Amino acid sequence: MTRRNADQGNGVTGSHARTNDPPASRAHGYRHGHDAQGHDLHDHARHGTTSRASHALAFDSVASQYAAARPGYPAALYDAVQELTGRPLKGSRVVDVGAGTGIATRGLRDRGARTLAVEPGHAMAAELLRALPGAPLVRALGDALPLADSTADLVTYAQAWHWTDPARSVPEAFRVLARPHGALALWWNVPDPDVPWTRDQEARLADRLPGYHAHSVTTEAARIIRRLDAGLAPVHRRLHWSRRVTLDTHLTHLGSRSFFAAMGPEAAAPVLADERARLLELFPDGVVDEAYALDLTVTLRAC
Repeated sequence: MTRRNADQGNGVTGSHARTNDPPASRAHGYRHGHDAQGHDLHDHARHGTTSRASHALAFDSVASQYAAARPGYPAALYDAVQELTGRPLKGSRVVDVGAGTGIATRGLRDRGARTLAVEPGHAMAAELLRALPGAPLVRALGDALPLADSTADLVTYAQAWHWTDPARSVPEAFRVLARPHGALALWWNVPDPDVPWTRDQEARLADRLPGYHAHSVTTEAARIIRRLDAGLAPVHRRLHWSRRVTLDTHLTHLGSRSFFAAMGPEAAAPVLADERARLLELFPDGVVDEAYALDLTVTLRAC
């Protein structure tokens, strides 16, 4: 990995990024670059992360569905991040990588964090800016953050770290994090395996769709990080929460998952239709109790 020297420290390398808010972005060690379109991201991907990057970019095809139906995160998540990092979010310099449509970005900003969103997808980034006008935004990938060394207190990945190459994204996060109290926080909402109907749905989808959830690392993140650097001590915590949504919203959410996005709407339609029929038997009023396990892994930067 190439580290930025003092003369490069506030710069973007190459053309992987764009910013929506220059002053705030410069506070995170970012300086103007020109807009990156798809070929820039794919150039990066060819250096070892083609499958992950291309699969992650499939979210652009379902960006509006993602924005409309994806769940947020409970207050307990942000409380746990503060507890495990040992610092308040208010006033912290946060880099939210793989920010998508801005769900976690909004939550972090609502807690008073000075948050810079990093998102590779054009359509996902557009949804983020629609929801959070004027939010600082950089178009980039977590494997090569266009930010200076030691410029963030917290780097976060919400529903996103599994799209990176950990051998690249972990050193990049810790390069950007300030000493000695910087922290990397990874989290995922996953269907709660302790709830029977959710567990059954996941089993049906896995049986019908070979490779479904092949990228899942939600409970393995701590082990992966320790394997990369034995000096790190990641901490994993699992939270539980739920939300009530209409069946239509649940199916829209299901269709926004990466596997369905990669399939395309024509192939996904019969699977979603079958799920609608199954769920109407369980929830005849058309209101679904979605249950989530929320896996959080926090790793402090060593002094």
